[in-house]
Amino acid sequence: MAEQDELKLDETDKTGAGKTANDTAAKADQAGADDDFGVSMDKVEAVLNRASADDASMTPQMKKMFARQQENTKRVEESIKGTKSNPGWFVPLFCALLILGLVWVVVFYLTSKWPIPAIGQWNLLVGFGIMLVGFLMTMWWR
Repeated sequence: MAEQDELKLDETDKTGAGKTANDTAAKADQAGADDDFGVSMDKVEAVLNRASADDASMTPQMKKMFARQQENTKRVEESIKGTKSNPGWFVPLFCALLILGLVWVVVFYLTSKWPIPAIGQWNLLVGFGIMLVGFLMTMWWR
């Protein structure tokens, strides 16, 4: 029994050592992956940040990448400038109208005569009309 336990421990040591060696080899491959392209990540980040890179030291791929980034930035800025927004009172108003219409209809169903006793069943139309105005306002929300 003791011999079997020792054999299991020996096998575990061997497989554990193999995993450690494989992990070390994988990390070395990842570290060497930057060298495959000939450009370090520090240099790429410097080009993207445009902090310490000059045009003479940039490769053609880095120049293309930087130009593409500038185009994307310009396109996003233009789309943001063209965006119109609603005034600050717009959202609270349509939310209030939706809630007011719902409360109007619920109060009428519960009491059968309130909020305006003289118009009777037309209270439903008034409540749904208020909700409809609030819903139509949501279509113009930007």
